[in-house]
Amino acid sequence: MAGTIVEWYEFFLYATAATLVFNHLFFPPNDDPYVAIIAAFTTYAIGFIARPLGGIIFAHYGDKYGRKHLLQVAIVMVGATTFLMGCLPGFASTGYWAPALLVSLRFIQGIAVGGEWGGAVLLVAEHAPPKERGFWASWPQAALPLGNLLATVVLMILSWLLSEEQFISWGWRIGFWLSVVIVALGYYIRTKISDAPIFEETKEAMEQSADKIAHGVFEVLRRYPRGVLTAMGMRFGENVLYYMVVTFSITYLSVWVGLKASNILGLILIAHALQFFMVPMVGKLADAIGRKPVSFIGAMLTMCWPFIAFPLLNTGQRLWVLLAIVSGLLAHSFMYSAQPAIMAEAFPTRMRYSGVSMGYQVTSIVAGSLAPIIATELLRTTDSWVPVALYIVFAAAITFVATIVLKETKGVHLEDVDANDHHFEEAKN
Repeated sequence: MAGTIVEWYEFFLYATAATLVFNHLFFPPNDDPYVAIIAAFTTYAIGFIARPLGGIIFAHYGDKYGRKHLLQVAIVMVGATTFLMGCLPGFASTGYWAPALLVSLRFIQGIAVGGEWGGAVLLVAEHAPPKERGFWASWPQAALPLGNLLATVVLMILSWLLSEEQFISWGWRIGFWLSVVIVALGYYIRTKISDAPIFEETKEAMEQSADKIAHGVFEVLRRYPRGVLTAMGMRFGENVLYYMVVTFSITYLSVWVGLKASNILGLILIAHALQFFMVPMVGKLADAIGRKPVSFIGAMLTMCWPFIAFPLLNTGQRLWVLLAIVSGLLAHSFMYSAQPAIMAEAFPTRMRYSGVSMGYQVTSIVAGSLAPIIATELLRTTDSWVPVALYIVFAAAITFVATIVLKETKGVHLEDVDANDHHFEEAKN
């Protein structure tokens, strides 16, 4: 979890900076404020496009050699690219080299983050007892709001201490440079962890088997296509909602409603602090009542959320804006918290890293990466929040349908999942 906080701190530092800084610094000036914002969101989306590639690469080696070492590589990659982003020159001095270098570093960062999530959640899920897997595996998920909270705190303090001109000119870079300290801490923590016994047993069996035991992305798509598609569907609504709440809302509140950046960041900080407690509570609820009911609740709350949230955001009153953001993160938590347990229980150990990475990361290309762009364009062309709300409802409906298809796996033993996979392969042969 501590290592994952580092990863998400750096990933969301970029997300916030893309909204507040990059649209001013790395792109040519434009009279339409939405044009530069969409350009910044497009570079932001590059990281999501790279994440499936990272998931495939890291999963291939993670299923073969272990989760621990791949996580150490991931955190160093994210740290290095984030530090270098803080060193980049702006458009005024280097022209189009500025966005080109930004996109390149963002792509490498996305590869690392794409490999990070699967390994982190599997380390916990494979260690956790079956009846408490939803709770324990939700803790790496709780690193998401903490990482975002940390990034928000850093940027908020800098925006308070510096003038707007100083912050945009050089102040934002400090948050990116601080990644060196945070990465060193996260890397050290990850030297102290170990792979789960069930993985070590599978690894030994793969090494001793006369017949090569298949693993990797192509094998999981051949053997478990339904599991991958279901995971992608459950991820879709959750991923869209999250980036609407924490990324698009900054644009909406700053450009449409007219709130100051420091006020917006402060409200998002409070909301993420609350979500940190929501996530493990929902994970525990998933152990009590099952994975499907929790996901159903999240999907239905998401369908209702925009029609309540946007009128609250339009008031510009801090209390109502905070309520809108917190309620969005609550709906998100119901879809998000049990995902590690759901996905870990859907695939056998020999291809679990590949399965969860495909289900989780590929969806981000068409969900989270495009959500702020689509929403900003809908707002710009229609001058109304209603089409944005309908877009969120559509995303939640996909997750609702995927939950119907989902097989309930509450309390299942991962050894039984491996045994069923083994029996299927023997029968096929």
